[in-house]
Order: sequence, then C-alpha cells, then structure tokens
Amino acid sequence: MRIDAEFYRKENLAIAALLKKPVFHPVTDFFAISDGNHMSISEAFQAEGVPYYRGQDIYNTFIEEASPVCIDDDTFLHPHMLRSHLKAGDVLMSIVGAIVGNSAIVSSDNAATCSCKLSIIRSKSKGVLPEFLLVYIKTKYGQNQIQKFKRGAAQTGFLLEDFDQIYLPQFSVRLQNEVKHVVELAHNTIVKGDQVYNQAEQLILSNLRYKEPEVEEIVSSVKTFQSSFLASGRLDAEYYQRKYEAISNNLKTPETVSSICTIHDNPFVPKEDKEYKYIELANVGRNGEISDVELVVGGELPSRARRKVAGGQVIISSVEGSLQSCAMIEDDYDGALCSTGFYVIDSDIINSETLLVLFKSKPIQALLKQRCSGTILTAITKDELLAMPLPKIDTNVQEAIAEKVQESFALRRKSKELIEYAKRAVEMAIEQGEDLALDWLKEMVAQ
Repeated sequence: MRIDAEFYRKENLAIAALLKKPVFHPVTDFFAISDGNHMSISEAFQAEGVPYYRGQDIYNTFIEEASPVCIDDDTFLHPHMLRSHLKAGDVLMSIVGAIVGNSAIVSSDNAATCSCKLSIIRSKSKGVLPEFLLVYIKTKYGQNQIQKFKRGAAQTGFLLEDFDQIYLPQFSVRLQNEVKHVVELAHNTIVKGDQVYNQAEQLILSNLRYKEPEVEEIVSSVKTFQSSFLASGRLDAEYYQRKYEAISNNLKTPETVSSICTIHDNPFVPKEDKEYKYIELANVGRNGEISDVELVVGGELPSRARRKVAGGQVIISSVEGSLQSCAMIEDDYDGALCSTGFYVIDSDIINSETLLVLFKSKPIQALLKQRCSGTILTAITKDELLAMPLPKIDTNVQEAIAEKVQESFALRRKSKELIEYAKRAVEMAIEQGEDLALDWLKEMVAQ
C-alpha cells in the first residue's frame, strides 16, 4: 500500500487508468525477473577478461557499448555467479540509485555478467519480444510506472517483486517485429560507427609506426638515483617498468603535451540561478562522443563543476580508473561545464579529432597510466601530463582522421535517433492505434 501523494499524481492516475485496458499485461507474464551478482568480487576486477556490468554501465542502449570492469574466468565460473550469466536478448535495467529505469539490451552470447544493481529481464518466449520491452521501458508509459514504484529515502531503488505491477501492451507481431527491426538497425549502425572509429585509431598507430612492445612485465627496476628520482621525482617501481620505456622509445618524439597542447584550467564559478549543461563521466561515450547531458541550475551543481569548455576542445579524465573517458566538445556543448576531474585541452598543431584519438590510443593511454600517482585516489597530475611525450601527426593524416571521427559521431547520432523513433512509435500505438504508429515508424526509418 502507498500513501505518498507523489504516487497519486494526476498524470500517474491517468496512465494507470489507461493500462487497465485488456491489451496490457504484467511484465512477469512474459519475462522472468532476476538480478545480478550479490557476491563481493572487487578483488577480482581487472582491465581485461569477462565484462562485469554495473549500474554506471547502463547508459547505452546496447550494453556491449559500455566500458565495464572485467573479471577472470575462475570468478565468472564460480557457482554463485552462474545465476547472473547474461544471454543475448536479456534486457537489463538499473534498479538502484538516481538512474533507476535506465535500460539496455544484451546483443551477443559472449561471456558476460552483471552486479545486483541491475535487474535481468529474460524472455519466457511467449508473446512479447525483448526488443519491444526494451523500447517500452524507455517510453513515458514505462518510465512513469517504474519511477512511481521507486522506494527509499537516502537511496532509492526498484524492488524485483514490484515488476508484476509494471504493465506493458501485447501488441501485434507485425508491430513488434518492426520495432525489433529498428532496434537491430540501430545496433548495426552503432557497430558501423565503432568500425569507422577503429579505422581512425589505426591511422594514428600506422602514422606512428607503433607496435605493441614485447617486454616482460616486472615489478621492480634497477635505476640509479640520478636517472630515476632526480630525473622524474618518482621512486615507485611501476613507473619504471620496461613496457613504458619501450613505448616512449617507440614514439621517437622530442615533443611533449606542453609543447603541443594548451591546458585550460582556470576555475569557473557558475551563477546560482543560471542553467548549465554539465558533462559527467557517464556522458562520455566509448568513442569520445558526448550525449544525454542534462541542464543543471548553477546552485545545484556539485562543487567540482568548475571547468567551462568550448567547442573544439578535448576533455581527458585524470583519474586512473577512467583514463579512457576522453571526449571532443562539439558545438552543441560550447559553454558547458565539466568536472575538475577532467583536463581541458586544445592545440594549434593537432586538430580536435586527432587529439581525441591520440589520447585514447593504446600508447598514450599507457603513458597516462604510468604517470598516475596517489593513494586513495590515483590520478595524473598536471605537471606529469604536461611532461608526457606526445608525437606530432602528419597534416594529411589528421584530415583523414577528422573525417573518420565525424562519420563515427554521425552514425552514433543516427543510432540514437532510430531508438527515439521506435520509442515514439510505441507511444503512438498506445495513444492512437497500431496502424498509424506502424505507418509513421516505417516512414521515419526510410528517410
């Protein structure tokens, strides 16, 4: 029983009345509901291995587009983990925190698992396609029900047992198949965008004549005091691993970040009553695009929101666990704010797209990691960043990279657009009937 006024808002009551039509049924009629792993396995986290999706990974329609932590095979195959193994067609939904209701679909049967912050919604193969459910959850009708049933004060959550109170329409196979087709088209489009971005990265590596260093991983290194601490100010063995020295030697450049880039780190104090687009780590896509940024009133921004960005700049996360979170500021986000956890850079020598791909490339990522330091929060300092080697890139190569990156961004925007079409079509089917929704959806996709 609920007695809170929010639960009985006019909009909630109107949607609840609509969902009482015979065509609507509880989600649990068509899908089995569970959640992810409850075991403590943080000690098994590693950079590569089996993807382990958590709440912060549920910002993409296709879960494989996230950049999750990974676990080893032994942890993945632990008996307690079997229940959380994912399958193609599983719909994942965030059930804890501020992003309750965010949803994604599993696109492949590759080994993967998730935490208990996500629900696993698996088809019973009777009447509703998982792609249709994914889109329905994103509609205003799905979100209204989910947000209405959230519970908790300090940390809100959606209980698994409340899924039987979420109603969805059982529309015709024809409409469901068309929605599935659009979801698959969106997936193919984003995969193509990834491939185009990878071509840009290969252009960088080819231009650098970069090869993965084949050196033995060591936990210590013998250096003289003069060639170690006096030269770098560092005494930690990790800093002197041979792989980092091999990468620096491979780059063959006298240039550094300070000689090529400008860092913009003047603090910006937002006005209390003005709205700002605020870019967080979750808004940074895998290929450096920015999306789903919300407007936040200055008085409600966190104290770390003190970097103002301009179109054409590149932001780079300074924290070791998220160094891959680099993004290019497109014109839509000119004047937006980001956290002081990002470095904001640009260059007169290297265009923005090339700068982005360069900082996300394997050799530069390795050098960023090498230069991280700290105990509680491991990050790269401004001085370490400025002193880091950074090669110049041929102008013709830069132009080719810029074209690839822009094409990749355009394909990703198209993918999101297709999901929005599918979402609107489902809403139209509820409000105006299937035939009208189906005709509209086909027309929009054909454009």
